[in-house]
Amino acid sequence: MTFSVYILYSLKLDRFYVGISKNLDKRMYHHNHGESAYTSIGIPWILIWITLKVAKYEAEELEQKLKNLSRVRKIRFMKKYSDGVVDFELLDQIKP
Repeated sequence: MTFSVYILYSLKLDRFYVGISKNLDKRMYHHNHGESAYTSIGIPWILIWITLKVAKYEAEELEQKLKNLSRVRKIRFMKKYSDGVVDFELLDQIKP
């Protein structure tokens, strides 16, 4: 089983959201249909970066590291590990 570690972006809030999931499609549905209280105010959320981890503990460790990064450092991280970038155009438009 693999775990997705992902970063979402809300144009409405101009904010990132970091999470992990075993089923990213289902999780994205929850984020964008108001079924997650924390993210309901930022709809629509756009998947901007993703990586897969086999071990749950690895996914959780990366999630915590990403959550603790500042906005500028999250952007730098995504650009450094660009193989996980889903939307390069959007990433280039986001101001640090």
